[in-house]
Amino acid sequence: MLLLVAIVWGSSYLAAKTLTETVGVTVLLSLRFLITTLALVVIWLIWNRRRTTRREAAVGVVLGFTQAAVLILETHGIAGTSATNAGLIISLVIVFTPVTESIAFRVKVPRTVFVAGVIAVVGVCLLVSGSGFAAPSPGDMLVLAAAVVRSIHVTAVSGLTRGRGYSALNLTVAQSAVCAVVYTAADYRGVFKAVQGFDAHEWMGVLYLGLACSVFAFLVQTWAIQQTSASRASLLMGTEPIWAVLIGITLGRESLALLGLIGAALIIAGTHLGLRAEARHRTRTGLADAPVI
Repeated sequence: MLLLVAIVWGSSYLAAKTLTETVGVTVLLSLRFLITTLALVVIWLIWNRRRTTRREAAVGVVLGFTQAAVLILETHGIAGTSATNAGLIISLVIVFTPVTESIAFRVKVPRTVFVAGVIAVVGVCLLVSGSGFAAPSPGDMLVLAAAVVRSIHVTAVSGLTRGRGYSALNLTVAQSAVCAVVYTAADYRGVFKAVQGFDAHEWMGVLYLGLACSVFAFLVQTWAIQQTSASRASLLMGTEPIWAVLIGITLGRESLALLGLIGAALIIAGTHLGLRAEARHRTRTGLADAPVI
């Protein structure tokens, strides 16, 4: 099931890339999170109904704004680069997060994590070079910025929620609602226009992003982590960039030159090396597993 989550997330880059060719990024995100929020509220009414405390709601709102920042950068980046590049570059969050955690919580990071980061960054340089060395596109840089901001978001989730007994579903509903409000307020006219003009294929794409890539992935991740360790879950879902490449090349008919293929391999190797090193470090030092986001 966790592998299926990784496949779904890997496919989300191509789905978003396709939709941004016909609708604005803000409108796409608004519709995605309106659908996500509605579905999560229905699930909350049926399944949970645990009352949200004021502090829990405040934390959810703060994390909602950081999540909104991540997604606006990421989706604008996807619109300006290939789905393959986006899926690989965003995976650097696996390497960036231990660094942001070490800065925030003053925790020593294994040297191997830094080595893994260098390997992954070299991979990004090769990936964006195409058939010859060149400056990265604006889309590539936006996705890279999204990876940095996401690592800060993950660190914030850990710092604000660990050991406080907050409901994961309540926090996710709050974050999703904040994203929906922010994106809809930014371009409500575009949202109304899109609702009136979308065809069946576009609605299928938005529903896929909202229900499969958000609601389904969250529920499965929450359930699966209870059946295994967060480290194992992270390793399984860390295969997301591999699926992004495969789906981008096969279904999206994208291509990678030789340097790009070498870069992709280095990114995947670097992120997995960093993830394994960080997991071993946590086990050895007795620290809690990192949150899986």
